[in-house]
Amino acid sequence: MSYKPEQFEPYMDMDDSGFVLVQDQERLHDKKLETKPVGFFRDALHRFSRNRGSVICAVVIVILALYAIIAPIVSPYGANSYDGYYSYSLPKNELFVDLGIEFWDGCSDQTMNQQTYDYYSAIPGAIVEVYDVYTATVDAGREVTYYDVRLDSYAKVGYVTVLLTASEYEAALAYEEETGIQLFYPVVDTDQVENQAYKNDPNAWYLHNSKGVADRDEDGNLQNIYLTDEDSEDGYAYYITKMNGNQYQCRVLYSEWYYYQHGVYASFIFGADNFGYDICARLALGARLSLVLSVLVASVSLLIGIVIGSLEGYYGGTFDLLMERVKDILYEVPTVVFMSLFQIYLAQKLGPVVTLFFCFIFFNWIGTSSTVRAQFYRFKGQEYVLAARTLGAKDRRLIFRHILPNAAGFIITTSVLSIPSVIFTEANMTYLGIVNLQSSTLTSVGTMLNNGQSTLSTYPHCIFFPAAFISILLICFNIFGNGLRDAFNPSLRGADE
Repeated sequence: MSYKPEQFEPYMDMDDSGFVLVQDQERLHDKKLETKPVGFFRDALHRFSRNRGSVICAVVIVILALYAIIAPIVSPYGANSYDGYYSYSLPKNELFVDLGIEFWDGCSDQTMNQQTYDYYSAIPGAIVEVYDVYTATVDAGREVTYYDVRLDSYAKVGYVTVLLTASEYEAALAYEEETGIQLFYPVVDTDQVENQAYKNDPNAWYLHNSKGVADRDEDGNLQNIYLTDEDSEDGYAYYITKMNGNQYQCRVLYSEWYYYQHGVYASFIFGADNFGYDICARLALGARLSLVLSVLVASVSLLIGIVIGSLEGYYGGTFDLLMERVKDILYEVPTVVFMSLFQIYLAQKLGPVVTLFFCFIFFNWIGTSSTVRAQFYRFKGQEYVLAARTLGAKDRRLIFRHILPNAAGFIITTSVLSIPSVIFTEANMTYLGIVNLQSSTLTSVGTMLNNGQSTLSTYPHCIFFPAAFISILLICFNIFGNGLRDAFNPSLRGADE
């Protein structure tokens, strides 16, 4: 493009009076920063806070951790106490019960024949509602009556037999008089029990035939077969003496007896497992073990990995070559076989938890040390390290003041991501039965999954809540770890490592 001289003629007559020096009589210098300097970790926190998914997952992890800490403490049932009468009780939320919602109310829909219906109708509160009554023709043209009902999994326990001392019996009688709540009921006369399956069942207090079908009166009411006692006020016997009169065998309504002993009615928000443990408190106890174990393993592995990895990466040479061959050998050792051997030979002496801890440490430091080694090889040749060495900085200062802080973000991220790996491996080992953590004072999420797998089709709540907990925890830990990775090292954003 060419320009003609006449294009610049309007500007040719301008003098310098229209020009002003901006820095006239002023000294030029750098302006003072108005904002505070931002450090590496603060800058990483700022980047992390902008990742909404990771922040939400971090909050969820904190909530799950608080649940693991608080639930066993505040639970009225206790993580270590169980009641076999309430085994497999369904989840029950008192809010849903008060609102009359047929969900999460501890009840289930059942179809019963006449014998089963008579049995549960004799238990107070067991049958909440009868939906339908119908007959169906079965083999040989026989007609059978069926009942569609809603059954309360807590009330269906009904009456049980208890053995009490004289003082315990008198104390319970005093409780009855004070509160007006009936605990004791007449004892069943076993000589009148026709169905042999009901011979020692305190719930079979009604007159029935050999098949267990009730023989009702003209009004359709059940007729009792209580043991009589001429000395009592109503003519019924309320206990049978045992041990030369030192013990009383009594028949009690268990829901009220449970309240008398514990001060609360049984109502497990997550239901009860096969042993009668409260799943809510028990799951929190297992989650506490998994979280504490994984954090301890990650911390100790981080310490060992930093020491070995920094020595490898900084000095290299023979030590680096030797340790790399050791790690290659350990990588080839089957984890399952190694843990099985540890459980066989060391669990009896050290306990299963300590043994499991050493098994994890044996393998877990390898990945951390390799990460630290790679970071040291990356940073030890940088100009600022060479400058510090030229100025006389010793190896210790170079490692801990110049190289390690720059690699801290990547190392921390790797350690956080190892936590869900430990939790998942521990759950696998206990689920497969390789590690046994089942006791009255100890359990784990994997152990609960193992116990609940046999009843998946009949009582799915036993496995649903542990499975949901560990799934949410592992997903959140992975997303949280990826957020940390992106925050500490933005160049790796979106990379899968």
